[in-house]
Amino acid sequence: MKLIIFGATGTIGSQVVEKSLAQGHQVTAFARNLSTLNMEHPNLMLTAGDVLNKDLVTNTIKDHDAVIITLGAGIKGNVRSAGTKNIIEGMKQHGIRRVVCLSTLGAGDSHDTLNFFWKYIMFGLLLRQALADHEAQEEVIKNSNLDWIIVRPAAFTDGPATGTYKHGELDSGKNLKLKVSRNDIADFIIKCLNDNTYLHKTPGLSY
Repeated sequence: MKLIIFGATGTIGSQVVEKSLAQGHQVTAFARNLSTLNMEHPNLMLTAGDVLNKDLVTNTIKDHDAVIITLGAGIKGNVRSAGTKNIIEGMKQHGIRRVVCLSTLGAGDSHDTLNFFWKYIMFGLLLRQALADHEAQEEVIKNSNLDWIIVRPAAFTDGPATGTYKHGELDSGKNLKLKVSRNDIADFIIKCLNDNTYLHKTPGLSY
């Protein structure tokens, strides 16, 4: 496939770029600063730009088969949702249907999956703006009428790809570690490009 990855230099985005290339996809990596993406590959095209630049997003997204959104904004809000709005509008303009978006476990109806620390300390206080931005981003995608999947991972780790993560509608309780490696998250995102199991759904990811 010919993929465009928004947020390609982030800790998840860069993994998605690397694994997509390894699987034979053509990849356009879109990010504000591409200097941190130390990758060269004949199937990799680099586009430096701000996802809030609607015209640039629309022009760059043309002629791709699918879109992956792994935008990050730290504890700040609005970049994910506003940028995703531009991406979705560009997809509609160019007839692109498939989008897989990175969100977070705890957004929307997955909030009860979290433990006390994540509910009330992290997302309740420290990351409140980030959670609100994720939820606004999800609403943009859910209302798009496109072929979307929203991936909600637990806290990222630097562990290896295990392939043994839990995915789907996760049960709250003591059996969840509320952690999952960036390698496994990227693996799942790419799988969602051609698998309709979670079409129009919001699968969680955790060990």
